[in-house]
Amino acid sequence: LPRRPAYRKPGTMTGNDITLMTLGGLLLLGLATDAFARYTPLPRVTLLVLFGVAVGPAGLDLLPVEIDHWYALSADIALLMIGFLLGSKLSLKNLRKTGSQVLWISSLEVIGVAAIMFAGLVALGFDATISLLLAGIAPASAPAAIANVVDEVPHRGRFTELLLEVVAVDDAWGLIAFSIFLACAQAMAGGDMLSALSYGGWELGGALLVGAAIGLPAALLTGRVAPGQPTLMEALGVVLFCGGLALYLEVSFLLSAMIAGTIIANFAHHHERPFHEISNIQWPFMVLFFVLAGASLHFETLLGVGLIGAAYIFLRVVGLTSGAWLGARISGCEPAHCRWIGLAITPQAGVALGMALVAASRFPELRDQIMPVIIGTTVIFELAGPILTRLAILRADQAQPPRARKPESG
Repeated sequence: LPRRPAYRKPGTMTGNDITLMTLGGLLLLGLATDAFARYTPLPRVTLLVLFGVAVGPAGLDLLPVEIDHWYALSADIALLMIGFLLGSKLSLKNLRKTGSQVLWISSLEVIGVAAIMFAGLVALGFDATISLLLAGIAPASAPAAIANVVDEVPHRGRFTELLLEVVAVDDAWGLIAFSIFLACAQAMAGGDMLSALSYGGWELGGALLVGAAIGLPAALLTGRVAPGQPTLMEALGVVLFCGGLALYLEVSFLLSAMIAGTIIANFAHHHERPFHEISNIQWPFMVLFFVLAGASLHFETLLGVGLIGAAYIFLRVVGLTSGAWLGARISGCEPAHCRWIGLAITPQAGVALGMALVAASRFPELRDQIMPVIIGTTVIFELAGPILTRLAILRADQAQPPRARKPESG
């Protein structure tokens, strides 16, 4: 017979009580944030991060100690869902319209921010090795924050579709740039350049293999299952299994999920069903992700970044806006798109931190310089970045001419 639970006095809190109440409270917070964000110029991403700071160790310290375990899991699930949904934007139908624009903007944006970051830091007198490493990290963006800001904008125009497609490709270019700059830094330090390039090649190539291995069978099965709960289980199973396999093989799980989503969008007959299902359930995970991200921020790290941190912020914004402007101009984008596309991709978070950890592991002697800069500037870009994204979307959509109305039938 099962044992009776040990007696405890009514009102005594246990680990499960605290966990369930905290999760429930955070999800209710997401509901309240949706309503509150409508009356403020701040995007709900920034509001959630600010609330996380307030209840986390940097503020009132109200969250339980298990928060560290929650953050890692919720971040992985949220980013997997975002990668999967971004992959749906890279369908051949969409790329036929804006494919050249996406490639020009994303590639020149990465080249621009990396080149300006390296040249600017060297000109200010910083060591060439750390300048190379920070230049390789700078192009990384925060697709979760950008996609969430887009979701809360009531009226989407051509600019938002272009933005999502650029963000989907951006991290792939960023990973290539990081691998090249890391290899150059190792070569300058007398290290093994080939190992750094092989690391980047496996991250990118392995993600392509994992995404294809999961996406192709899923594309064949999607549409053969009736709509409803089976489709939800199918979609969630594909996303989670893809992410778990990518983490096991130590490749980019964000790119793996994006590749799987792209394959399903292009080869599945009823491809919209799994994307709708994931879109319908992603918000609770996003709430946990952003609140716990805010709770993990420590403002005292800002005090240690100094001149190099300020230079990193300034040079990254200049590099993004100038590189994206040039790519948009060359590809024939509308003037409003040229002006605002770079500012819309300023958020930076988890991907940059992951790159910083890799760089710090390859250069342990520079760890105390690299990590404070990236962690400290992440605080700025995670709070101010979504605000700039929302501003760019609203200004770009207001500036573009209205679409011609279709004649009414009959």
